[in-house]
Amino acid sequence: MKLLAFASRRLAGAAVLLVLLSAGVFAATAVLPGDAVSAVAGVDASEAQRAEVRAELGLDRPAAERYAHWAADAVRGDLGRGFVGDRPVAEVLATRLPNSLLLAALTLAVTAPLAALLGLWTGMRGGGADRVVSTTAQILAAVPEFVVAALLVAALAVWLEVLPRVSVIPLGGTPLDVPHALVLPVLTLSAVGLAVATRLLRASVADTAATPYCEAARLNGVRGVRLAVRHILPNAAGPAVQALTLTTGALVGSAVVVENVFDYPGIGRELHLAVAARDVPMVQGIATALVAVMLVVLLLGDICARLLGAREGHGR
Repeated sequence: MKLLAFASRRLAGAAVLLVLLSAGVFAATAVLPGDAVSAVAGVDASEAQRAEVRAELGLDRPAAERYAHWAADAVRGDLGRGFVGDRPVAEVLATRLPNSLLLAALTLAVTAPLAALLGLWTGMRGGGADRVVSTTAQILAAVPEFVVAALLVAALAVWLEVLPRVSVIPLGGTPLDVPHALVLPVLTLSAVGLAVATRLLRASVADTAATPYCEAARLNGVRGVRLAVRHILPNAAGPAVQALTLTTGALVGSAVVVENVFDYPGIGRELHLAVAARDVPMVQGIATALVAVMLVVLLLGDICARLLGAREGHGR
């Protein structure tokens, strides 16, 4: 019952946060210079034509009224149609979001085990290995994603020539049709995610290893793999889940940059194009969907951490 109440409170908070963030996105797009009228009517349109298009798009109404209308439709599952191309926002999400989720899943499949191993190793050993790995992770976390992408392209596509410089996914196809198109985006996101996750997991393992019960285990001759498996891993599992959850959040922002660098047909690429075109319904729908996905991830992470924390406390 306590877990159910905890999950209910988190779900209610996530719902309120989703509304506030969607309103914030709408307000941000409303104050941007320019609008979608130029893209729809053309740069050579007369003022009368621009006014007609503005009325058709509903841009002549107050921003608060437009947001209220959008929110009411969104509750019913209708995210509207984009100003540019007249595409249903829900259709774009259904087409592009799976590609981004595939990219995220592959990235986590690479990042999670490597971060767990590096975090456990450096957190338990300390010393020179810890300083080298921690410093490398800190430097890598500070490097912009597009720089990491450029370095990987230079190394793998130009110098070693093991990958093509450009991987074009056929129109209407999926990234699985051209598997090598996933390699560079996944490696770029994995490098960024690994740097963040390793530092968080290392801190969690180091804190757990310094607790009195781990010190007592060492005095009783429990060391190395036995200490990690029997004492450190079970008690660091909750913070580790939260660390991976935060890493997933960092990957959402990184994916928008990486998808544009590699022209990957994901939702981040669509968001960039929609912002450039001032396509408010598309921006609102995509940004809200990304926020919803992130809130679900955070909610599941909190619940898992709560479960693991309860088991940890019971186990002690």
